[in-house]
Amino acid sequence: MAEPNPASGLSLSIEGAVAIIRLSRPAKRNALSETMVAGLRDLFASFPTSVRAVVIHGEGEHFCAGLDLSEVGGEPDLAGGIAHSLGWHRAFQEIEFGRVPVFSVLHGAVVGGGFELAAASHIRIAERSAFFALPEGQRGIFLGGGGSVRIPRLIGVPLVQDMMLTGRSLSAEEARGAGACQYLVDDGTGLALAKQLAAKAAGNADMTNFAVIHALPRIAEADPSIGYLTEALMASTAQNMPEAKARVRDFLSKRAAKVARPD
Repeated sequence: MAEPNPASGLSLSIEGAVAIIRLSRPAKRNALSETMVAGLRDLFASFPTSVRAVVIHGEGEHFCAGLDLSEVGGEPDLAGGIAHSLGWHRAFQEIEFGRVPVFSVLHGAVVGGGFELAAASHIRIAERSAFFALPEGQRGIFLGGGGSVRIPRLIGVPLVQDMMLTGRSLSAEEARGAGACQYLVDDGTGLALAKQLAAKAAGNADMTNFAVIHALPRIAEADPSIGYLTEALMASTAQNMPEAKARVRDFLSKRAAKVARPD
């Protein structure tokens, strides 16, 4: 796969089964341009089957400071604004409901659209320098990249309202406590951990990863009776895949590692 043109604001490298996407506009605090959003959409829609997990991180001092407001200046256009938002939705849907698990490394600003991008990933690793904010209320705008759907599911509606109405920022520690990220690590260590975790996820059975990405969130939000049926169908599908049968045989033959206590 050809590496994206650096002018797109994105760069790509592949290490084994893990693709690493870097947001590469450090002078703009990696604010998302339309070109970058379209580039993310196209990347996630076209990864080869050899890529089995993805890591997203930001170049420089920040993960992402959100929408590049310089692109939305001038007189607002209602139809254009709707199309703009739907374009972000399509891109972030490719991330959240794509083929592979996605890990984001968060440091510095995780603001507005940057928080929306992080929320579309499956595993979020925050370094202690990270701070989270939704300044749309102060800008006279509203979330447009799916954040009003995804972020309340992570941290709850009341906290999202607080952040948007008052301009409150969350430290990395506060964000971890609220559920915005699953890991909190020292500065400079997030990318290494993300690569390590992504490599583990890349080693999972394809159907299990599919179930975790696509079925689990829908089951969690479904009516329980539908959720239980969906779980049964998904469980039976996964365990009847040839790869799953081989893994169970390895476990029963004591060739597979056992679950260990955390360090």
